Amino acid sequence: MKKVLNHTDAVVEEMLDGFVKAHSDSLKRLPDTSVVIRNDAPVTGKVGIVSGGGSGHEPAHAGYVGKGMLDAAVAGEVFTSPTPDQVLEAIKAVDSGEGVLLIIKNYTGDVMNFDMAAELAEAEGITVEKVIVNDDVSVEDSTFTSGRRGIAGTVFVHKVAGAIAETKAPLQEVKAAAENVIKQVRSMGVALSPCTVPASGKPSFTLEEDEMEIGIGIHGEPGIERVPLQSADRIADTLLGKILADHEYDNSEVAVMINGMGATPEMELYIVYRQVANLLKEKGITIYANWVGEYMTALEMAGFSITLLKLDHQIKSALSATTDAQAFK
Repeated sequence: MKKVLNHTDAVVEEMLDGFVKAHSDSLKRLPDTSVVIRNDAPVTGKVGIVSGGGSGHEPAHAGYVGKGMLDAAVAGEVFTSPTPDQVLEAIKAVDSGEGVLLIIKNYTGDVMNFDMAAELAEAEGITVEKVIVNDDVSVEDSTFTSGRRGIAGTVFVHKVAGAIAETKAPLQEVKAAAENVIKQVRSMGVALSPCTVPASGKPSFTLEEDEMEIGIGIHGEPGIERVPLQSADRIADTLLGKILADHEYDNSEVAVMINGMGATPEMELYIVYRQVANLLKEKGITIYANWVGEYMTALEMAGFSITLLKLDHQIKSALSATTDAQAFK
């Protein structure tokens, strides 16, 4: 294992310390926690937005903390859900009295621990609502979930809910906006090589040089099938075909995200975007906005995911709203 580390048991601690030092003008860390929050939190009159998950998916989730997106992000150990007490500290730190929305990716550990934190917060008199993102169309149930996984489409939920909350809309309106995005967003990914979790020192799965795994999650979980390595265009055809078959997109406007998994060059991501743009044009689907880069990674895993978000007036407006979140400017 070759990695730029000091101690494998201090990876998350040192990563968070460096992140807040790099962005101390707008972010801070709650003392003795793995929680990163806005410097100005809690914002008077505003619903708090909290998300999080295991580390190793950077820039998710701390990269999305900022005006117009998240108020707080909670980091667990690498590929491990944050504990309920850490999530509770985040909720308490961003609650201005208007309530808090939790945005949770559908992974069993995340759902369970955020649920427990919500119950603890409500016992302390804080109103908490939650939404669960399940945008991955590759499998109906997976190794780590009941129902579809939440993957890169979660970033669009952060953006839209954060923008609506920034207008000081009430909690139920912010929750409804997040649920609308979840209803309209679909994703699917592919892996060309595994990643190595620092604590284990071994690849999380194995792939031969001429193989790839179609339909993986953000930890390299099994997908639909393991097949011989294919061209970028053919992979894009497969992933986009599955996404388009899962939702009604005729004559619609969409936002597109081509998300790198940590070790795929931008050159290759733009080659994928080229094919996705061509295919959508052929089908009469208009791209309103696109994001090409790394938004929800899996350490140094090679591969990418495609996300398609069907737009309406509210989603378009929220996507266009300004944010100072480090990873979505």
